[in-house]
Amino acid sequence: MLHNHPEQIAGQVEQLAQSLRTRYSRVAVAYADCGTYGALDEVCDRLGLRRLAGLHCYDVYAGAERLQRFFDEQPGTYVLTDFLARSFARAVEVELGLDRYPELRDTYFGNYRRVVWLAQHPDDVTQAAAQRAADAIGLPLTVVETGLDGLERELESLVG
Repeated sequence: MLHNHPEQIAGQVEQLAQSLRTRYSRVAVAYADCGTYGALDEVCDRLGLRRLAGLHCYDVYAGAERLQRFFDEQPGTYVLTDFLARSFARAVEVELGLDRYPELRDTYFGNYRRVVWLAQHPDDVTQAAAQRAADAIGLPLTVVETGLDGLERELESLVG
């Protein structure tokens, strides 16, 4: 749920990293910037840690240039990962209060035009979850299969 509160990511990562350093010889951060606006980089620099490249996990899965093309083609693009598709009801609808105040949907999502699901494991269950998320905010769903290659490359870079 830290992605809903990116101002807390750097502090939480710092605490966890310091705790893990007492047990492990190497610690890496499996977050991109994720809305910390450089605060996570400051922690990583201070502690000598490396993190996933990019502004957010979408860059990791789809590649920054490919993702930018999605936004250039349709500026009002809302992006889902497998995790976000499966946890959308809890992480978005409940956290934003849409379960209690459905009239807020257009306030939050009125400027979006489509949902792009970056499908790491495109199975029927997650496809249905992505479709439910798109339906919940009243937008068409576009499926883009990404697999895990980008994440695997980033993790190899961090620990290799």
